Amino acid sequence: MSNAQKQNTFFGGAAILAVGIVLVKIISAVYKMPLINILGSGYTDFTNAFNIFNILLMISTAGIPVAMSKMISQANAQGRQNQVHKIFRVTFCFFVAFGALCSLAMFLGADGFAALMGNPKSAASMRVLAPSVALVAGLAAFRGYAQGHSHMTPSSVSQIIEALFKLIFGLSLAMWLIHIGKDESTAAAGAIAGVTISELAALLYMAWEFRRTRRLEPPAGRDKPWSTKKILVVCLSLAIPITLTSSATSIITTIDTALVQHQLQNAVGLSLDDTRNLYLQYSGVQTVYQIPASLMVAITASVIPAVTVYFQQKNRKGAARVVGSSLKTAAIIAFPSGVGMLVLGKPIVQLLFPRLTADIAGPILSILGVANIFVCLMLVCNSVLQAHGILNLPIGTMLIGGIVMVLFDFFVVAIPSVNIFGSPIGTCLCYGITCCLDLWIVARIVPGCPNYLRVFGKPLLASAVMGGAAWAVYGLLFKLTSSNTVSLILAIGVAAVVYFALILLLKTITKSDLSLMPKGELIGRVLRIK
Repeated sequence: MSNAQKQNTFFGGAAILAVGIVLVKIISAVYKMPLINILGSGYTDFTNAFNIFNILLMISTAGIPVAMSKMISQANAQGRQNQVHKIFRVTFCFFVAFGALCSLAMFLGADGFAALMGNPKSAASMRVLAPSVALVAGLAAFRGYAQGHSHMTPSSVSQIIEALFKLIFGLSLAMWLIHIGKDESTAAAGAIAGVTISELAALLYMAWEFRRTRRLEPPAGRDKPWSTKKILVVCLSLAIPITLTSSATSIITTIDTALVQHQLQNAVGLSLDDTRNLYLQYSGVQTVYQIPASLMVAITASVIPAVTVYFQQKNRKGAARVVGSSLKTAAIIAFPSGVGMLVLGKPIVQLLFPRLTADIAGPILSILGVANIFVCLMLVCNSVLQAHGILNLPIGTMLIGGIVMVLFDFFVVAIPSVNIFGSPIGTCLCYGITCCLDLWIVARIVPGCPNYLRVFGKPLLASAVMGGAAWAVYGLLFKLTSSNTVSLILAIGVAAVVYFALILLLKTITKSDLSLMPKGELIGRVLRIK
């Protein structure tokens, strides 16, 4: 295979994974929005269980697909089929066993974990979710095997199966339990059961795919595979750094969640049920706040291979061009979405979440709208640093931001007049500091990195004008119609037209920028962008 063919395969595989992840994020948002309205304060139990689950999941599975895919792809390139088969057998057995231990720890320690989170009512959800850790460990091993053979489609399909089963079974079980008169905590456990069912369905699909593709592989060779010990040592040496990087955010989020709930009860003096209901306002709107960040996956999937290729070729100009285009593309998505949440936070909550208190959740979403901008830019910066082989600095910047967030929340949430509003402000500070540090590092390591004022200036100006138009149109229409739904939809429509027109008039997007987008060339021809 030529270098050009290899590059195209890599880009194509990255694109397949990116499309799959974006679809999963969309389905997940469709799943969580009605779930919030079904469960009410029970959604807080759901969120608490997921925080513990995410930590154990990251510890047991985060680095598996990458480590396995790298080892298997190297063995394939050398024609060592026996090595490929043994790598899979050893790593699969080890990580499934380790995942089972994590599942057991979550199941037996559910009451302790729930108390640690400041919400004893989440214990039932944790027990129901516990088997998922072992299931995902096996799932991660199958995905690593497929990706090691450059088969990206099975991983994407399995992720979509997960999301769909979670949507269908999770919502159905939650609705049924509420219908028969069960409390919200029990309904939350039912929704969690949908997650476990979804992981089992995805695992069965990947096992079937593994068996199907295994028959198409070349027959066993004569190569002598490594010892079991050496395979595990090499795999863990690759997986552990990735696991540490991936776990940092989950650990910080969990600590912050527990801290906020404890402070609301101990410092502010709220009851457990009042705390669950108040934290629901924050966790509920995060469903909307996280949507723009999911769109960054498509950009990062293109940035990493593109920058890596230019870096290997020592083409500094090409690398700088891709970095500038990727940051600008991220800004074109992040700025208007963040500004939209900022100016229309309360109307969005009123439309999407009848169970939330708009006077509380609306301002929280507005604050998180600003945080959304920082998160999106941070994700692209991290992809640039990864492409340059810099893995530790993003962990350091995230830890700095996370420590600031935890300290801020500890002191500010305890102020009764601030209480839950301190949490989104702390989130904004965390990602703002992390993003600024990452941007500074990128400017230092990328020779010829574009001036940030030129990269961000036009999208920021267009977003500010758009935000003003959205705010004015909504206010005027609401006075005339008294309908939040009509006013919000028309305000968003006007904002979209204004923003799109300004992006074109200001000549914000270039042909180079469109090269990072799916169907970028077609878009450029339609819009006559040169």
